[in-house]
Amino acid sequence: MSMRSIITSMNGVSTIDYEVPLEYGATRILSSNPSVPFRFMNLDGHEAVGNLWSDRERIAAYFHIRKDEIVKKMLHAISHPTRPIEVARPQFLDNIKKSFDLRELPIPKLFPGDAGRYVTAAVAVADFGGKRNLSFHRLMLIDDRRFAIRLVPRHLYTMYKSSISEGKDLPVAFCIGVCPSILLAAATSLEYGQDEMEIASSLRQSTLGDPVHVASTKSGILVPAYSEFVLEGRITPDTVEEGPFVDITGTYDKKRMQPVVEIDTIYSVDNPIFHIVLPGSIEHYMLMGLPREPLIYRTVNQVVPHVHNVRLTEGGCCWLHGIVSIKKNKEGDGVNAIMAAFTGHPSMKKVTIVDNDIDVYNDQEVEWAVATRFQAKKGLIVIDDAAGSTLDPSSNGLTSKMGIDATKPMGAEGFDRAKVP
Repeated sequence: MSMRSIITSMNGVSTIDYEVPLEYGATRILSSNPSVPFRFMNLDGHEAVGNLWSDRERIAAYFHIRKDEIVKKMLHAISHPTRPIEVARPQFLDNIKKSFDLRELPIPKLFPGDAGRYVTAAVAVADFGGKRNLSFHRLMLIDDRRFAIRLVPRHLYTMYKSSISEGKDLPVAFCIGVCPSILLAAATSLEYGQDEMEIASSLRQSTLGDPVHVASTKSGILVPAYSEFVLEGRITPDTVEEGPFVDITGTYDKKRMQPVVEIDTIYSVDNPIFHIVLPGSIEHYMLMGLPREPLIYRTVNQVVPHVHNVRLTEGGCCWLHGIVSIKKNKEGDGVNAIMAAFTGHPSMKKVTIVDNDIDVYNDQEVEWAVATRFQAKKGLIVIDDAAGSTLDPSSNGLTSKMGIDATKPMGAEGFDRAKVP
């Protein structure tokens, strides 16, 4: 499904008809109502969209499921990958440019302290050594044909280093304006070599009955067929200073020397729509944090057989704070769940374990469980000097992690809320 079709079928989209400047204009509008999708008809002469996936209900509605089913559907997709279907003539081949200026794209400057204009919703697709990888990377605009790419030492970084060690640039395609199945799969953290495109395809197949469609660029990289833009190029051995940049916590990430990407070809559909993910917004939380919830579920389920649900909370940027609901078999399950949850998402620094009668999506219920079922002397676990998230400004690389066991004692009375029959 194309971005245009998705937007047309979606309720509650607010259309901005007047001209919006590239410098801070999109930020002002998107941050004015973070849960509302905004469609820009004239972002410096281009069409764009933001806050599109800023709500769990909206993501679930796209897949025709309930929001509490997303985690299990993603787990199923991870365990049952499905081959995508290759199509011969995708719409992004309608416009192919070898002569271009990247500065003419609607790439915004989002915050005053940012180092420049940034692409924030690009999914990188790369193949190396028979392995394919999909992942999110911010791209800082340098000039007419070059970006700086932020490469965290994960899978694309591994491919890049291997390719450079062989004396070759790493071919890559950046896809902008793709469906949630691609976005969520690209943000998962799987074993090296596990194909995120097949995870996305399985997620679509199990929910919408149709696997992901892919198509080949002129140089042979298979990318999502419904991409609005495909920027194809190479990650080179050259480096440049990248950052500062506002990241998921809403604070500025630091400067680093990062690789330079040279773009060789731009593909696009007719009248393409440019997707902007505002850093530190709810959409950023959803697309970066929500795909980590199935991994937390999986690791906790290895030590506690009855895991009900998992949520990374918006108050914790869907990255640093989490909630897990379980059904205890024995005393100690709450503590085991705490330890497993930190294994499933090492960036998390606070996790609260509750019983399965507590709705993890209801902050008031979770706080009630902590207020009435938790005693710090028995249920508080603190782990000092653990590796934490580099995005946490209070951490210097090491952090203190806190687990709260807010589950009821087994067999005890007086811990249930009164109910009207």
